[in-house]
Amino acid sequence: MYRILIITIVLTAQLSLAQRKPRARELGVPFDGTPGTYNAITDVKGVEVGHSTIISGDGPLKVGVGPVRTGVTAVLPRGKESTDLAFAAWFTLNGNGEMTGTTWVEESGFLEGPITITNTHSVGTVRDAVIAWESKGGKLAQAWGLPVVAETYDGFLNDIDGFHVREKHVFDALNNASGGAVAEGCVGGGTAMNCFGFKCGIGTSSRKLDERLGGYTVGVLVQSNFGGRTQLRVAGVPVGQEMANENLYLRPKAIADARRENPFQTEEGSIIIVVATDAPLLSHQLKRLARRATLGVARTGGTGGNSSGDIFIAFSTANAGAGISKTPVDVKMLPNDQISPLFEATAQAAEEAIVNALVAAETMTGRDGNTSYAIPHERLQQILRKYNRLNEPK
Repeated sequence: MYRILIITIVLTAQLSLAQRKPRARELGVPFDGTPGTYNAITDVKGVEVGHSTIISGDGPLKVGVGPVRTGVTAVLPRGKESTDLAFAAWFTLNGNGEMTGTTWVEESGFLEGPITITNTHSVGTVRDAVIAWESKGGKLAQAWGLPVVAETYDGFLNDIDGFHVREKHVFDALNNASGGAVAEGCVGGGTAMNCFGFKCGIGTSSRKLDERLGGYTVGVLVQSNFGGRTQLRVAGVPVGQEMANENLYLRPKAIADARRENPFQTEEGSIIIVVATDAPLLSHQLKRLARRATLGVARTGGTGGNSSGDIFIAFSTANAGAGISKTPVDVKMLPNDQISPLFEATAQAAEEAIVNALVAAETMTGRDGNTSYAIPHERLQQILRKYNRLNEPK
């Protein structure tokens, strides 16, 4: 018999998880830039995040039964009570993945509702559920819904062909979304994800610009599922190469043996990045911001492999009401010659969000006994110390 356990993260649980698990900065990983209060995408005022996590069963795979290791993560640009739109744009580094609704984002320049992230084979279910949630709540911007739903593949640990994500899980993620601390690691859509040969998942970070640069905030949330072991770099240190021959392998023994013969073989996968800011940027400028998320990926060693879906979306919470007005409106726009600090903040926050996802994740065993191992915190600190890149924890 399979025991069903459904975990929906609400704010109190988010705070508990955030306090219980150290984040990358707490381990002494040095990052550039100044984070906001929560060092999370929710540092952008109004942004809410919710997770619905589904974990059930152990042992051999039985399609439609389990084991199940999956979920849904929702990002609401102006919170679940708002029907206002947000200027937005998207960008793809490598397109072997999916993000629905982007054709209209590109055409209109606006994001009309939440962004949700799940596993590859649940995109359709989640899309339909978001429309139902918006329709029932009177939140559709048009008579039809074109929600933004993104994915990464979790079939190594999860019964992905069993379609275990249901409408209720999507509703849970949306209805329980909140501001404040954000749960990271093996939660929501990131439950069964892996990166750089280790367990991974959801991560987040933010940057607060100096008042002389406008005082704006940039927040990033990632669902990280990409990269090979030897590619991993943390704070510029070749952590993955240092650990290339250590006995912590993501894949089954046959693949692990092949990797020992060729430790520099890359592991391809996907990453979804959501970038939020309160800076008054229009859609063409947000396209530029979304592109800078690629630099955060590159700082951690990612190269956008052929089988990888590296897809990014950026939105601004400024210019409230501009997308729903029935009459001409005046909007604010940051001059282009003042936008570079936001580019830097995006790259910095994306890098830290990925490392936070890696650090927060815990070892997980899923279908057929497949196990994905968490990166050892002490070993990570040891390698950073070797390269004089560790801020010794107090």
